[in-house]
Amino acid sequence: MNTPSNLVGEPVAALDTPALVVDLDILERNLAWIAGTCAEHGVGWRPHCKSHKSPDIARLQMAAGAIGITCAKLSEAEMLVEAGITDILVANQIVGPIKIARLMRLCRRADVMVAVDGPDNVHALAEAATAEGLRLRVLIEVDTGTRRAGVLPGAPVLDLARMITGHPSLRLAGVMTWEGHTTRIPDPEEKRRAIAEAVGALAASADLCRADGIPIGIVSCGGTGTFETTARITGVTEIQAGGGIFGDVRYRTIYNVPVGYGLTVHSIVTSRPTGRRVITDAGKKAMSTDSGLPAPLDLPEVDSVGFSAEHAKIELRQPSATPAVGDRIRFVVGYADTTIHLHQEIVATRGGRIEQVWAIPPDARLR
Repeated sequence: MNTPSNLVGEPVAALDTPALVVDLDILERNLAWIAGTCAEHGVGWRPHCKSHKSPDIARLQMAAGAIGITCAKLSEAEMLVEAGITDILVANQIVGPIKIARLMRLCRRADVMVAVDGPDNVHALAEAATAEGLRLRVLIEVDTGTRRAGVLPGAPVLDLARMITGHPSLRLAGVMTWEGHTTRIPDPEEKRRAIAEAVGALAASADLCRADGIPIGIVSCGGTGTFETTARITGVTEIQAGGGIFGDVRYRTIYNVPVGYGLTVHSIVTSRPTGRRVITDAGKKAMSTDSGLPAPLDLPEVDSVGFSAEHAKIELRQPSATPAVGDRIRFVVGYADTTIHLHQEIVATRGGRIEQVWAIPPDARLR
């Protein structure tokens, strides 16, 4: 059976479809751009792995200069520790006895930090850490405008910081935010002002704690859609930008970030019902459509694209005999974060040939 792992060295056309494929040259350029921007401005790079869920890519990020890795899920952190990466931030709240027990087991093997934003979770983590004889590092998540998780800036941050420092089994490592509400602002100057206001509130909250005698070492923020600005803001120590290493439609057209399109889904044309209509074998089960519509490449002008569970439907602007049934169509992924978990592996290519195959561990996908 021609599984991707048996095809290393073969042309990419040897892959069965649908297949998730990354161009290594573009991936490496995107990596170098993000890492270089962080280094230029003297901030650490702790990229998110939720966009790739791959220990192999996490190692590439570390080799490119990352100081550690950010996770969205505890399962991602478990995957990274198995791979030998031990400086990890889980940028979410770990809640409930099942996950807290998993966290305690993981903390015996690695330096794992987690986000907190309320007393109940702080008390539960402190109780578990005390029982295990551990001292857990935590970051206060601050809501600087996205209106998701987090305490409000200023006094609420200080109040929670005081509570955390009252627990000997916890160590307050810093504060973090995700200024996601700023990413869609189309005017560049208005966007920069909004980012500066949000991250300025985070930095001011850190200073408020310091003025109260509470040390704050980490001030973490900045996704791919904002990091060019956040890296320049006084007080920021770490940037979490990770998804931009792939480049996708969302980052290029919605966030207006100049990343190269590196991640594609390869599909095959299965039907040509009309001169304008092209049907392929890659639908919503192969690539998500919720946060950015995948875009077909290598075609004449396209009028529209639609997706069902197992099919993509492309309407060409003008009738054409090509592509024919059996031809291949590449789709730029609409949003990598919600596409990766649909696949078992990422096929890494260079110059049109398969160079590596990176497994996506199933246990890291959801929990």
